[in-house]
Amino acid sequence: MTRGLHRFQQNGNFHFITFSCYHRQPNLRTAATRHLFESALERIRQRYQFVVIGYVVMPEHVHLLVNEPRINTLDRAIQALKLSVVRRTKMRPFWQTRYYDFNVWNPEKTTEKLRYMHRNPVARGLVAQPEDWPWSSFRHYATGVEGAVQIESFWTAAKRGNESPAFI
Repeated sequence: MTRGLHRFQQNGNFHFITFSCYHRQPNLRTAATRHLFESALERIRQRYQFVVIGYVVMPEHVHLLVNEPRINTLDRAIQALKLSVVRRTKMRPFWQTRYYDFNVWNPEKTTEKLRYMHRNPVARGLVAQPEDWPWSSFRHYATGVEGAVQIESFWTAAKRGNESPAFI
């Protein structure tokens, strides 16, 4: 483990994860690479059996709000996700080696982190409104539409016949 870096995992919390492209280069600048990332996220989500509550793919970084995987550990799932993207691109190096992990321990923090990530493309001037950025979970929350990545929300809970999503 990196000196001075403390991760609090395997405690049942959700995690707000941020990781960046190498030297913050816009390696995810094209629609094709952002779609590639979404596809990799869904494959890894299924393989490691974790829940995605929200995400946004920006040109030079990614935000995820996820739980801990049933199979293996969160750091291994993130490593597999990053490696999956790298194997499908020609850009080397693609990612910074580390990632930021913030434990989300209550519904208020969950809402705060979802709002932050969904507003990120607007704050950066990429679009006028969150719904204009297709590479995020915002449209799912706004309309219930299913995208490339399965999102755990009130919409998916309702489809299962539950009153609330798995994270409440």
